[in-house]
Amino acid sequence: MPQLFCRRHEIEGPTMVEPETFTYLANLKLNNRKAWADEHREERDDAMRNFTGIAITLHDYSDRYDTFVAESRSKPKQSYTKFFQEPRDRVGPGLYRTSVDVFANAGQPTENFGYYLHIEPGNCHAGAALFQPSKSALARLQVLLVSDPEGLRDVLTDPEFMTTFPDGIVTRNALAVVPDVFSGRDPAAAYLKMSGLGCRKDLQDEDLLDDELIDQLIEIFRTASALVRYFE
Repeated sequence: MPQLFCRRHEIEGPTMVEPETFTYLANLKLNNRKAWADEHREERDDAMRNFTGIAITLHDYSDRYDTFVAESRSKPKQSYTKFFQEPRDRVGPGLYRTSVDVFANAGQPTENFGYYLHIEPGNCHAGAALFQPSKSALARLQVLLVSDPEGLRDVLTDPEFMTTFPDGIVTRNALAVVPDVFSGRDPAAAYLKMSGLGCRKDLQDEDLLDDELIDQLIEIFRTASALVRYFE
């Protein structure tokens, strides 16, 4: 299989995405098998250290977009998705995820709505979400959607929110029908089909390699904070 390489260089300022991390993710996508992954543990460990550093940076700057996150205890090694996919959570045929989400949450990424940076060559974005909720967290989201549709509408129709997140609410996994406990005629029916949801702002790969990425993320997260407050 072909390999992708790039030259290591120092990135000044806050720790964000290193070019070697993009290289590893791209190569993993081309070689998504255990034998290759075992041969490239050093690159994997470097990428994981990078994700830990990004999580620390997102928390360190959180007073500029969400004081609840700033006041919470930082858990950097628990703040990004892991490479290995459990069979029940597997997306695609590979053993490993070839993308990573780094989170900034006041709670847990599977329990609480929060902010994220999605790192995937050719498909990078950032926003606020709870894309893989636990059953109890999903139930809480659904109750809010049914009980306060006006509050959600206020968030989604805010001009700044609409400009930053033109797709509105998005999901990574949608059901074919509304769960039986809800009505298909409910104003929130389209969202009740979503097994996790959020908002996203698309980013170019070069954006993630820019020294000023943190400033761009702060503005994205600040705009998304209204959605976080709605769900929390």
